[in-house]
Amino acid sequence: MTAAGATSTKGPPARTLFGHPPGLTVLFTTQMWAEFSFFGLQAMLVYYMTKELGFSQAKSSLIYGAYGAAAFFSPFFGGMIADRWLGRTPSVIIGCTMMMFGHFAMAFETLLFPALVLVALGNGLFLPPLAIQVGSLYADDDPRKAYAYSAYYMGINLGGLLAPLVCGTLGELYGWHWGFAAAGVGMAVGLVIYCSFLRLLPPEPKKAELAAEDAPALAPVIRQHVVTLILMVAMVVLFRIGYEQSGNVIALWVSDFTDRSLGGFTIPATWFQSINPLLIIVGTPILIRFWRARRAQETTPHLLRRMAIGCVIAAVAMLVMVLAAIASGPGGARVSSLWVLAYFVLLTLGELYVIPVGLTLIESLAPVRFASMAMGAWYIAKFLGSLLAGFMGAYWQVIPASTFFSLGMGSTLLAAMCLYAMAQVLRRSASER
Repeated sequence: MTAAGATSTKGPPARTLFGHPPGLTVLFTTQMWAEFSFFGLQAMLVYYMTKELGFSQAKSSLIYGAYGAAAFFSPFFGGMIADRWLGRTPSVIIGCTMMMFGHFAMAFETLLFPALVLVALGNGLFLPPLAIQVGSLYADDDPRKAYAYSAYYMGINLGGLLAPLVCGTLGELYGWHWGFAAAGVGMAVGLVIYCSFLRLLPPEPKKAELAAEDAPALAPVIRQHVVTLILMVAMVVLFRIGYEQSGNVIALWVSDFTDRSLGGFTIPATWFQSINPLLIIVGTPILIRFWRARRAQETTPHLLRRMAIGCVIAAVAMLVMVLAAIASGPGGARVSSLWVLAYFVLLTLGELYVIPVGLTLIESLAPVRFASMAMGAWYIAKFLGSLLAGFMGAYWQVIPASTFFSLGMGSTLLAAMCLYAMAQVLRRSASER
């Protein structure tokens, strides 16, 4: 539903990142540095509160949870503000600036709570319009749009991979304030990059584009798009119930039930959490080439089927953990780390079929007048999925591990079946027109 930016309509676009418009490189690097700063703060926050500020574990966990919830709930309202009042580019710049000052303020103990509020609210203003701008670089019928969000998602994970290594190391070795300052510098770099290349980014939606959506003939189409988006986001919540266990219960499984010895060296349990972002960075270019080689028409039903395939792959990842739990036995014996490695490989592949494709559908189907707000709803799906996964994780020590992983498998399989059914309904509807 969004119009193409100037880069997609005036001659062949420059080939900079996987053959995409140069604006994608700007948005990719801006998002990468934003994620670097966001995850840098997140990696240090609990340690900072317990070791530096002397907060209790319970109080620190409560603050951490409230901050994380706000950071992924605020994008819905930030997207609304971007659509109705500020516009996309000003919202990104203001959000970047708020997060930058928030990260620098973390270096001062007395500014902890104002700093967290700044980062959470700035994240809400920043995320939705920037993600919408990715798709707005392309015409509606440009098949590269689906691949663009895969590249964009790789930038998210590259920043998330580097953040603990840089900010966390500085914080632990030289003082937490240095780590927070590094996160602030990262956000400042992202802001400078974004502001320096505004000419490469898509323009704000024109009044003519907004008025065109009011045509009576388009009302049924827009209504169908909105219903599709609501159902798709609901299925992503189901997907995330299983997916979000990767940083929760799976971390406990690695620590307590996995044989991590390798040639006399015991692999730290936290290292296993790096497998997912590493595989995303390595696997994204390969997957883009694979999809391009198939030359499939990137229609809504096709993209929904792709998401369904991703959910099935994620369900297979959970099946691997069911088998690992059975191999561990009732006594909880440690099993080979190859089980967890296979789990992460399959889960990451499923993730690459679901998350970037879902971002593509949000941008493609959302009406122009509330596209950023629709993107904000995508992050509410992450919030709800994480919340439900947390409630489910509370039963980790209550029910057998094989049953626990089976529940996650069932959740992702249900999402797969519903997404496939949606694709079939839309395909039949299109053929009847």
